[in-house]
Amino acid sequence: MSNKAAIINRVKQQIRTQYDMPVLPIKGIEYADKIAQFKETLRAVGGEAVELKQGEDLDTVISLHYPEAKTIASNLEDTTLATISPDNVNSAHDLKNIDLAIVRGEIGVAENACVWVPQLMKERVICFISEYLVILLDKNSVVNNMHEAYEQINFHDSCFGVFISGPSKTADIEQALVVGAHGPKGVLVILL
Repeated sequence: MSNKAAIINRVKQQIRTQYDMPVLPIKGIEYADKIAQFKETLRAVGGEAVELKQGEDLDTVISLHYPEAKTIASNLEDTTLATISPDNVNSAHDLKNIDLAIVRGEIGVAENACVWVPQLMKERVICFISEYLVILLDKNSVVNNMHEAYEQINFHDSCFGVFISGPSKTADIEQALVVGAHGPKGVLVILL
C-alpha cells in the first residue's frame, strides 16, 4: 500500500468515529427588568413598544398610532381593523399596497428587542411587504437573551419563522441611513 493510500485509509477511519457534542453551559446576559430593557432597546433600533393597559382597547391603540392606515392586513381575532386577510388571497402579490399588517409574536428578546414571529398566516410576506407592522406579544414571553429564546423555539414544528427587531433599515449606499428599504418603515410591539 502506498503512503497516499495509507493516509486516505486513516482519514476514512477517523471520519467513521462518532463523537458526542460537548455540553457547554452558556450563561447569557440577564436584566433586572426585561420589559423595560426590551422597550429601551426597541426604541434604540427605531421601533416602539407599548404595554396594553387593563381595560384599554387594542383597536383604539393601533388606530391612534396609525390613523392614516386604510388597508390593514391581519388574520388575528384580537382585532377588527383588518380589511384583508393574508390567508384569503390567491397569491402574495395580492398583498401589495398594504398600509399596516398586524401579526402575533411568540417570543421577545430583551437584549436585542427582536421578536420571534412564526408563520401563523398563509402568506408570510405580510411581515415584510407592509408599510408598517404591529406585533402583538404576550409580555410574559419576553426573555433575557437569544440563548433563552432558542431554548423555547420548537424548530421541528415550525415551517417558517423570523426574528424581527424594529423597522427595516440599511446604510449600504453612501452610508446614508434609509428606513423601510426592504421591509416596514415602522414597527410597533404591543405587549399584552
